[in-house]
Amino acid sequence: MKKFTGIQIGIAVTVLITATLHLAAAFDKILFPEGPDMLFLLNGLGYLGLLGAYFLPIPFFQSRHNLVRWALIAFAIVTIVAWLVIWVGFYVIRDAAPFFGYDSIYGVPAKIDELILLALLWRDKSKSEMAFERVS
Repeated sequence: MKKFTGIQIGIAVTVLITATLHLAAAFDKILFPEGPDMLFLLNGLGYLGLLGAYFLPIPFFQSRHNLVRWALIAFAIVTIVAWLVIWVGFYVIRDAAPFFGYDSIYGVPAKIDELILLALLWRDKSKSEMAFERVS
């Protein structure tokens, strides 16, 4: 059985936190009284799927661990940028909504968590990638 490093445990915890926040937002009846929001739902499920691809002993994904790591990095960056454009750009700046309104109970903690996730993923470079960097 593989022993996980502290960084890898941190990655798993931060992904679970951000996935939970996105799924909770998707089903929040105050934010979305008409029913679950598909973007938040898909985002939360996307994080869970990438977490599985990152850690589960599935040969296809384990042989492409660096690619999965970069996919998770890209997913987090796209999520942060989307939040900046949609929430901060459209609602806060354009519509003058308060930054720390009800909507922020999910967004702000998720973005902090995603920034921590990015730092952990950056530090969890595989041996093959580090070897490549030494050669370059």
